[in-house]
Formats: sequence, C-alpha cells, structure tokens
Amino acid sequence: MAGPALLGPDPGRVIVSAMTTGRTYEALVFDFDGTLVDSDEELVRAFVLLGVPREGITFGHAIAEETDRRGLALDAYADAYRVDVVEPFPGVGAVVPLLGRWALCSNKHPRSGAAELERLDWHPELAWFSDSFDWAHKHLSPVLDAMGLRAEQVAMVGDSTGDARCASEVGCDMVWAGWNPRVRARREAGALDGIVLERPDQLLDLY
Repeated sequence: MAGPALLGPDPGRVIVSAMTTGRTYEALVFDFDGTLVDSDEELVRAFVLLGVPREGITFGHAIAEETDRRGLALDAYADAYRVDVVEPFPGVGAVVPLLGRWALCSNKHPRSGAAELERLDWHPELAWFSDSFDWAHKHLSPVLDAMGLRAEQVAMVGDSTGDARCASEVGCDMVWAGWNPRVRARREAGALDGIVLERPDQLLDLY
C-alpha cells in the first residue's frame, strides 16, 4: 500500500520511500563506502594520518583524484587505510546474502575494496573499483554493458551526489541508502531527489 510522499522545500521535489513505489529491477548496482559499509571514520582517519585536516574531508570522490588534489601518494593512502576494521551498516550483513543480481561500482582503492569483500565473504556479480575507471570518477555505462542490462533494468544504490550523477548519466533510478546518517540528514533538509530507503531489508523489495 502506498505511503505518503516526503516533500522537500521545493514543491516540485518529491522524495518517496522505495517501499511504496512498486518499482522492481533486474539488478542493483551498489556504491560501497557509506552505502554497504560504515567506513566514514576510517576514510577520514587515513587522510588525517597523512596530514589532512579532518574538517576539510568530504566523501564521494575518486580516490586517485582526491589524493592527487591533496598532493598525497595514492599508495600511501592505501597503506594508511585499515582493511580489517570497517563493518557493514546494521542490517546490511544479513541482507547481502539474500540479494538477487548485484554489483559494486565504487571509487574505492581496489586493494582496500577487494580485501574488505574477502573479509566480509561478499560475492557481487561484478566488483569494479577505481582502477576499473582508469582512476577517474566511476560511471555506470561499462558496468551495465558487462552485466548485459539496460538502464531501466537497474537502480544505483548509494549515498553521495557522485552516485546520483552516475545514475543520472545513464538514466537509471537512484536509490539512497537512508540508513547512512549523512543521507538521513540531507533527506530531512529536503536536499535529495530520488528514492530513499530507510532500512537495508527494504532492498529485497526492489527485486
């Protein structure tokens, strides 16, 4: 049964709970950091360890572009990032084994991403990290091509404006990970366009 739409300050901007849309997809393509794993603090800690002021750190960037912008060595950042401490958001670990077709499309360093996938025993159909995009910002077109799917058959699940840009570029739906506190705050401020999930188990309703 459809629930109420959530309206932002702009009457033309409507945010709906994904549980109420009735939309289903052949596959979900996930961002990794901030979407499936609660990695904000570790991402920040690695930059701080390399001398970056904490208050100037933001999220959603291609790691090679961000380290270059800050004059840091990419390998130094990968070395500083601990691959054994980051955990899934509450509820995500129970949901991942139940997902249908799913893939990762992430700006994360491949060394970190692969190590965390192995530790968590997660097995997406595809796992594309920064090196898959020549170290530039990720994009969905090659992921969809590799999966043999069209944009209307997938949704991008993420937490950042970069994820939303990926969805917009190919014309697929954007699903926001509302269990991330940053996403929740932006939704409450009326600063999101797209479908918002409140809990990870709602992902299963998208198949």
